[in-house]
Amino acid sequence: MAAMRLDLIGRYLRPHRKTVIFGAIALVVVNVLSVTIPMEVRRVIDELQVGFAYDRVLSQAAWIVLLATTMGAVRLLSRQLVFGVGRQVEVELRQSLFDHMLRQEPAWVQTTGSGDVNNRATSDVENIRRLLGFAILSLTNTLLAYSLTLPAMLTIDPSLTLAAIGPYPVMLTVVRLFGGRMMKQQRRQQEDLSGLSDLIQEDLSGIGAIKIYGQEASEQQAFSQRNRSYRNSAIRLARTRSTLFPLLEGLSSISLLLLLALGSGKLSDGSLTTGGLVALVFYVQQLVFPTALLGFTLNTFQTGQVSLERVEELLQRQPAIRDGNDPINVEQPRRGRLEARGLRIRYDGAERDTLNGLDFCIEPGELVAVVGAVGCGKTTLARAFGRMVPVPDGQLFLDGVDINRLPLKDLRGEVAMVPQEGFLFTSTLADNLRYGEPRAGDDRVEQAAERARLSDDVKGFPDGFSTIVGERGITLSGGQRQRTALGRALLVSAPVLVLDDALASVDNNTAAAILNSIRSQEGRTIVMISHQLSAAAACDRILVMDNGRIVQQGHHNALIATAGVYRRLWERQQAAEQLEGMAS
Repeated sequence: MAAMRLDLIGRYLRPHRKTVIFGAIALVVVNVLSVTIPMEVRRVIDELQVGFAYDRVLSQAAWIVLLATTMGAVRLLSRQLVFGVGRQVEVELRQSLFDHMLRQEPAWVQTTGSGDVNNRATSDVENIRRLLGFAILSLTNTLLAYSLTLPAMLTIDPSLTLAAIGPYPVMLTVVRLFGGRMMKQQRRQQEDLSGLSDLIQEDLSGIGAIKIYGQEASEQQAFSQRNRSYRNSAIRLARTRSTLFPLLEGLSSISLLLLLALGSGKLSDGSLTTGGLVALVFYVQQLVFPTALLGFTLNTFQTGQVSLERVEELLQRQPAIRDGNDPINVEQPRRGRLEARGLRIRYDGAERDTLNGLDFCIEPGELVAVVGAVGCGKTTLARAFGRMVPVPDGQLFLDGVDINRLPLKDLRGEVAMVPQEGFLFTSTLADNLRYGEPRAGDDRVEQAAERARLSDDVKGFPDGFSTIVGERGITLSGGQRQRTALGRALLVSAPVLVLDDALASVDNNTAAAILNSIRSQEGRTIVMISHQLSAAAACDRILVMDNGRIVQQGHHNALIATAGVYRRLWERQQAAEQLEGMAS
């Protein structure tokens, strides 16, 4: 596993190897200068013990200032380079994840926990950025600091060097213990903050229901509980930090005291010069920060590696619906002929086929209704036309071509689908209508709204087509949302239009007017999934489904005259309408 993680780290860094190399060189220069400066200070102090020369001291001081300034500039450059790589990888990885998610089939996206996916695309990507930026920079800097500083200290005095770094293992252990606790507490604080954000978002989306049922006090109490939980987690994290950093300062002070106590004895017996002791003090102070940071770095490194695996697991997930191995591009315009040959579809984990051997042919320009009881497979059939569910090879054809051989982008450009719950984006009504054709002009937008019988509603909106529909179209009624989704599909020039119960929220008269408007678009094949049999009666042909099969097909009058599923559905609906009329 460790080899795999290092391979992943190398793969992420490879596109930025030049920047990484320059950053590494800059780190080497910084650490070489950090060793050189104390040696220069040592030499100056030892020379001052012999005699004072103003010009000599001034030139040496200027030289040390130049070295320190150079070190500061190069350190700044190294941090910008290495941290910049981490930020760049973060942006690229987040874009890759988003692009990858858009390639997944809708069923997986809808059934996978959105919280987990969002966590991988945000928190895990941030952990990887810290791994590739902070962790690698810190580990490299610590390795260079010890490999260059310790030999320099040992050349001055080995025994003092060992005594001075004696408390460092204790310091590292303390950081490791507190670092793990701090990461858990920080994660808990982030989770509590996410819970607060989720509650605020949910309550703002459902503010209408809160007002209707008078649940303001209940929501205030729920928010208060989450707010207190966030406060407590933040206080725990602050306490841990306020305990850790004084401990580190105390341990580093012990190291310095040991150095001064033992070094003063060596000064008195002449085995150590004053310049040497000062240089050792510099070196000890330089090692404090990398040592204290090492514990946090190791925790960050481990967390980043776990996040690498989680993100990579998501990126390795192949969509169940994708372009086939032998896609074809058909240049001639599509006519819209749909044909099924023994079409069978079974969802993962299901005990039986949802579609069980369907055979039918829908000719170009034909208006066909698909009806049946709830759960008979109508929606699955609607999704199959646009390959929103996996479709077996050789069972569903568009203009005689197996839809699995058509590139997904081409197929979905030929089949416009209107689901029962049309999703609307938080934007203007016009932008939602032109979502399938972003460059469509205002005239086409207005024409699509007219065909969807939405124009009269738009006239009553405060800003017309520029009205913001709100999150998921919350400012619109159910019927308005459906007609907006329908107008979006009518605006695109797809030869096949699939309506999956897309007229369920409109009255019969409006539904009939919409169908007449749609039929005026000559040459467009229309498949209408519907529970409104009165609307289905106006279609050229009706396919009747039951338990995943087509059990009847024909015109409304012929089906009514024949005993079977359709007549039972029709009689049941007529009886329900009569009861509603009597009740009203």
